[in-house]
Amino acid sequence: MPVQYILGEWDFQGLTLKMVPPVFIPRPETEELVEWVLEEVSQRACADPLVLEVGCGSGAISLSLLSQLPQSRVIAVEKEEAAIHLTRENAQRLQLQDRLQIIPLDVTTEECWMQLLPWGPLDLVVSNPPYVFREDMEHLAPEIRSYEDPVALDGGEEGMDVIAHILTLASRLLKDSGSIFLEVDPRHPELVHSWLQSTPDLSLDLIAVRKDFCGRPRFLHIQRSCPVDTWPGPQTVAVHG
Repeated sequence: MPVQYILGEWDFQGLTLKMVPPVFIPRPETEELVEWVLEEVSQRACADPLVLEVGCGSGAISLSLLSQLPQSRVIAVEKEEAAIHLTRENAQRLQLQDRLQIIPLDVTTEECWMQLLPWGPLDLVVSNPPYVFREDMEHLAPEIRSYEDPVALDGGEEGMDVIAHILTLASRLLKDSGSIFLEVDPRHPELVHSWLQSTPDLSLDLIAVRKDFCGRPRFLHIQRSCPVDTWPGPQTVAVHG
């Protein structure tokens, strides 16, 4: 059994979160994703962003953002009941529940975006989605396969199943120049870039890729295109060390 489940809690971005199986355990890489989001928010001088997290799990990302952006609001969507209960409990433990709206929702269903329209438009969409390639699932560590929810890991044949739905959803809900931040498999930057080029109607551009502490391309920054009359020019994919 993973030590996080044995202890019943784990630290993430300075917060002590309750952990219970089979809810996905947040990894150190995801702390880097949160740090990147915070960097971008500070550069935009946007103190009160409205954020959507897709697949909140234990609430690690949502609660970290709420704790460090005291005027922000977060909408967290999640389809697994155990994760919804755990996020709600962690929010109450940290007294952050007043700025968090948890919505039971499966983003792979048709017209799911319509349930979120009343909450938009959004400044940011953040997610550590299921992105493991189907063929890699059987090679995961035994403690992961035995205890953690496979739904939080399995991203389909190329790990893109949920990612594609998140991008489609975000394109309908983001403000102009709103951003999507994703944690992905190192093989995904090229796959996502190609997928976005094949779906220009979404008006989304991959503008930056960042490596994790092991030097693997792990995080994506995707932005909703500006209207034509304010279009700043061609955008390129930047790789940060």
